[in-house]
Amino acid sequence: MNLFDLALIFTAALLAGALNAIAGGGSFFSFPALLVAGVPPIVANATNALALWPGTLASVGAYRRELSGQQRDVWLFSGLSLIGGLLGAILLLFTDERQFTAMIPYLLLFATLVFIFSPQITRLARRMTGNAGDSQRWPIIALYIAIAIYGGFFGAGLGILTLAALALLGHENIHRMNALKTLQAALVNGIAVATFIATGLIAWMPALVMTLGAIVGGYGGAAIARRVDARRVRGLVVAISIGLTVWFFARGG
Repeated sequence: MNLFDLALIFTAALLAGALNAIAGGGSFFSFPALLVAGVPPIVANATNALALWPGTLASVGAYRRELSGQQRDVWLFSGLSLIGGLLGAILLLFTDERQFTAMIPYLLLFATLVFIFSPQITRLARRMTGNAGDSQRWPIIALYIAIAIYGGFFGAGLGILTLAALALLGHENIHRMNALKTLQAALVNGIAVATFIATGLIAWMPALVMTLGAIVGGYGGAAIARRVDARRVRGLVVAISIGLTVWFFARGG
């Protein structure tokens, strides 16, 4: 990997860290950058998960107050997150490189649609809640396991899908929901990253460069988040994600 490739992935991780702190969608920059730098798709996916994970983990600490009083859901969802994240990571390990390459445009399309329609998804989930009782709780929990598996396998859009699941369970306080969502993302990605490390799936030089970029970007993004119109940033991410998705479809994965 030459100096240009390292500069490319550092810059992409810098943007990803900043975007995740402001509006989300950082993986739309960091994952394709690894592919352009020549990292094989499955290794790129695992390396991207490792590079962005410290930022998610750091965010958990900021939500300590909001997590208090949610012990029941914290324990329940944490167990499901670890199981689902592990299953998703194992599924990636047993996925053929060609199959995963062919899936990339569709995974990006799914993540793009989830990102674009995230407000509608959350509102729809809240409307569907009604008087959710125990009979409705278990299907939603099963749905969350599927979401966690997806998170361990690919991960883009995981936070939005988790918020939708929480809304279906009747959660309404967005700050408490974000706290629980962030913790679960850290656990899903954490167990997946541990699996990728144990199986030698990480490209360490790009991972270290991207981790540094993501940390710097995340810190800077958090510092300017209050002064930037998140809707404009979100619009930029949507435009770029659509462009990348079309490009991957055009090139055949």
